[in-house]
Amino acid sequence: MTDDAGASGLIIRDAQPDDLARLIELEEHCFDADRISPRQFRYLLKKGNAAILIAEEHGAALGDVVLLFSRATSVARLYSIAVSPRARNRGIGHDLMKAAESTAWSHHRAYLRLEVRKDNRSAIRLYESLGYRRLGECLDYYEDHMDAWRLEKSLAPDLHPELTAVPYYEQSLEFTCGAASLMMAMKALQPEVIFSRRLELRLWREATTIFMTSGHGGCGPYGLALAAVNRGFGVDVYITGEGTHLGDSVRSDHKKEVMRLVQEDMYEQLQALGVPINPSGVSAKEIDECLQRKGVPLVLISSWQIYKARVPHWVVVTGSDDSFIYVNDPFVDRDEGETLIDSIHMPILKEKFETMARYGRVGLQAMVVLYHD
Repeated sequence: MTDDAGASGLIIRDAQPDDLARLIELEEHCFDADRISPRQFRYLLKKGNAAILIAEEHGAALGDVVLLFSRATSVARLYSIAVSPRARNRGIGHDLMKAAESTAWSHHRAYLRLEVRKDNRSAIRLYESLGYRRLGECLDYYEDHMDAWRLEKSLAPDLHPELTAVPYYEQSLEFTCGAASLMMAMKALQPEVIFSRRLELRLWREATTIFMTSGHGGCGPYGLALAAVNRGFGVDVYITGEGTHLGDSVRSDHKKEVMRLVQEDMYEQLQALGVPINPSGVSAKEIDECLQRKGVPLVLISSWQIYKARVPHWVVVTGSDDSFIYVNDPFVDRDEGETLIDSIHMPILKEKFETMARYGRVGLQAMVVLYHD
């Protein structure tokens, strides 16, 4: 960002690698726990999906703010903000937040999210005065077991999506995204549904096409639809492409044959139950229409654009507006420093989402929509 100098001589600028010692000193003076380590700062200063701003006056560092940018969504996350004890009550925290919002917007981010300790009343007052709203809470979030509020602000004032209240569940295994997504959709429609790993694994067993010592172990669209119908939900299935769904994920002809037989059996069961199977694509228009009918869509995406992994992945759509599709992603990329806040109501540009909603060489498109029966 461009250096911003106020009348007092305060400048807020992008931090550089040679600011490392000053950032570490600020961290030590401002926090007793949950500090960013020198190693983390080095990584954040060099990586392309983060920004660190530093506030200085007459060469002295008075505060900093750290932003993280999700790779495929339009969200920036405020990872940390620090103001030196000797510089507090001067509005520097306010100035850093405004600079952070400007930086997030310059990176084409429409939302800024953060976590704040529930007992940090001054910080909560600051955020609320700037227009942040509560998105949820994180229990036992800090080292001392204090809970946190999740806050969010739209940086584009014309964005007012109507979001479905979809409770969040994080997948516990690398191959249970479909089951976790189905659990979220079920609970959105039936609040009495109780999240548990037992339910996650039960749904996965019912919905997976095949699971062997290696190869595809995830849930297919027909399996997820059957699991939902068997629990009393109304279901629509949208699917394109012929052949064995997710067949690209295995090489063995023997395993593909087993997958084909299981898929055919599931298809026949759905037909016998009268479940509509629509041979249409998964477009933003189709998703909007399902939402208008009070449906909760599960959409199969390729996770390449988000996680750089060519694997099929299920997410739950929670809403849309003129620009974005919003999703709950059951996967939290903790290796990249992400938390639950990064995976809830993730805004993805509609045109980008349409390209993500294709998997494999055949460009498989699949959506399973749950309704109150």
